[in-house]
Amino acid sequence: MRYRRELAYDAPPEEVFAMLADPAFRERVGAAQDVVSIDVTLTPAGAGAGFTLVSDQVQNTAGLPAIAKKIAGDTTQAVVRESWADTSSGTIEITAPGKPTKATGTIRLTAAGTGTSYVQELDVVVKVPLIAGKLEKLMADNIDAGLTTEHSVGVAWLKGEH
Repeated sequence: MRYRRELAYDAPPEEVFAMLADPAFRERVGAAQDVVSIDVTLTPAGAGAGFTLVSDQVQNTAGLPAIAKKIAGDTTQAVVRESWADTSSGTIEITAPGKPTKATGTIRLTAAGTGTSYVQELDVVVKVPLIAGKLEKLMADNIDAGLTTEHSVGVAWLKGEH
């Protein structure tokens, strides 16, 4: 399943990138998403302006449909890996170790007037016979809800609310 989301930030791309490269921001987003736990590792990319981020989260599955909870359990681990080659684009991979789910794609930051356009595009794959499509939609909806929360935290963060 293809997933695409575009968000607008009222700050230049350099400020949005700096926010995304701040582990404290990522931890704040995890708290706002009510994750059970989060471990953020951010490694600058050598001499370049990019970075690699690994956000290892334990998420509560309360509220998921019974069929999804049967696969995920009461909690599930989600590992988000972002690799930014520079300040304008990166790749993203979301996995759930031991589960038949994966989302991979790209993130782009571009100037949009005085602000920034943030675009995330993913291929969401769930390898479960017969119900893969329903589970992929559910996973995409969860990713979307997470991005909505991240955006809300980001808007406040860029206004100085750290």
